[in-house]
Amino acid sequence: MQDKFISLLYPSEESRERHQSRVGVPSISEDVCIELGLDEIFELKNGSLVDFFTMDEDVIRYRQKTLDDMAKHPEIRETLSKIHPILDDINELRRLDVETNSSGDSYLYSITEIELYVSCVDALSRGFSPIRESLESEAFKSLADFAIELSHSEYYADLNKKLEALASRVHEVKSITVGVNLDRELRPTSAGVISINSEQFKSGKVLDKILRMSFKNDAFTCIAELSPFGKGQSENRQEALIGAFNSAIEDVFKASVKGWRAIVGDYVIENTDFLLRLLPEIEFVSRSADLIKRLASHPGCTVTVPEIAGRDEAAFRAVGLYNPRVALAIEDEIVTNDFAFDENAGIYVLTGPNRGGKSVITVAVGAAQALFQLGLPVPAESATLSVVDAIFTHFPEGADDTIDKGRLGEECARLREIFDGVNSESMILLDESLSSTGAYEASYIASEILTGFAVVRCRGIFSTHLHELAAAIPEINEKSANLGGVKIDTLVAGIEEGRRLFKIYRAKPDGKSYARDIADKYGLSFDTLMSRAKKESV
Repeated sequence: MQDKFISLLYPSEESRERHQSRVGVPSISEDVCIELGLDEIFELKNGSLVDFFTMDEDVIRYRQKTLDDMAKHPEIRETLSKIHPILDDINELRRLDVETNSSGDSYLYSITEIELYVSCVDALSRGFSPIRESLESEAFKSLADFAIELSHSEYYADLNKKLEALASRVHEVKSITVGVNLDRELRPTSAGVISINSEQFKSGKVLDKILRMSFKNDAFTCIAELSPFGKGQSENRQEALIGAFNSAIEDVFKASVKGWRAIVGDYVIENTDFLLRLLPEIEFVSRSADLIKRLASHPGCTVTVPEIAGRDEAAFRAVGLYNPRVALAIEDEIVTNDFAFDENAGIYVLTGPNRGGKSVITVAVGAAQALFQLGLPVPAESATLSVVDAIFTHFPEGADDTIDKGRLGEECARLREIFDGVNSESMILLDESLSSTGAYEASYIASEILTGFAVVRCRGIFSTHLHELAAAIPEINEKSANLGGVKIDTLVAGIEEGRRLFKIYRAKPDGKSYARDIADKYGLSFDTLMSRAKKESV
């Protein structure tokens, strides 16, 4: 039945195969996802985010339409949430089948799997039938057509009838009667199933049976109390006994199942495998829809489907950009910023006060780029983006202004690794790099690094406390321009009267004004100190 390609994430089988072969997949590592906070807002059970990043613009457009359908039709999310646990059960059933039956050919497991498959198809058909005509994405139209067509086919109806008849027999089994042969010393020598019963055995005593005098009509009352299965037995003996019971039951049902299992087995397995292959995709789009809904419902937050610019344009233009991790961590309305790379700024040096928003906007840019290349809307009012072939981050932990030659060496080595992997289609995000050394050494090394990145023509942000570096930008630009490099410009994290605004401005930094505002805030300006001194002397 399932001969048409269906995927929630890939427009064609070729695009999925290219992705699985890691063709056109950007270099965005688990560590980068962690540093951008994506691991906190986007948790997957059946995969990793790095499995879904793409540079294929057609794939991105396809996913955007898939998620747009989910946003317009909450019924899709409800339907997927119903089939997700069913597919998990099928996976678990197959695992148990392999563990308990080396042939992987259990008739009872097959019956259960087919039941789960039927319930999955029924859930898909019931969920998609009412909304089929209003669906716009190829992904959900194809999935809906598959489920609806299958659920209305004669073959499926016949399958249901046979399954219902057979399953009713299986579900009626409450006990089995076992015959055991003994040797002269009353040791069991062989055993077999006498009957499969629809009634459970009950505890009893010999005296009760004698007094009732109804042996013939009381076959399910034991002459002794029932003992818990496995009591007093080793684990190996318990497993052997369970295996014997399972084998006996299999033999009884084999005749019933064998005749039609050969007909439906391959058919069901093929379609079940198809649905199982969709499981990671179902989880991905479900988690994506949840994230989009959470962001859109937060005060002051919007999400937008970005326009896709050509790769040669190296575009990143966003209005009302914000950091999604921060937005979901606070109750207050989020502060947004406009941000763009352009002909006058392929790289920015971002300066400002500590905890003034430098790291927040740096992460916001990276998170938007990463979400875009997952095929998701981005946290902004509007955006136009080009794909990148890699996102490199350098966010040292415990950054401070102390001299630590060991950590400085590690930072330099990491920056060299990043440079070796960067090209004109890459994005770099450096937050307080080189903070492990003094200002003079850090400014010199940073200016060399920035010149190199500019010549490579990558796009990125260097967030730093080094105001001397920002002052050296004209000199760096002059040097890199002679080698065909992109221009570097400066951004400033705003502060006003000692109050952090978390707004980012495209301006020349003024370290003294930051220091003056902070000094005023804490009463450490010269005028304030003199005023206090005069009061104390009176």
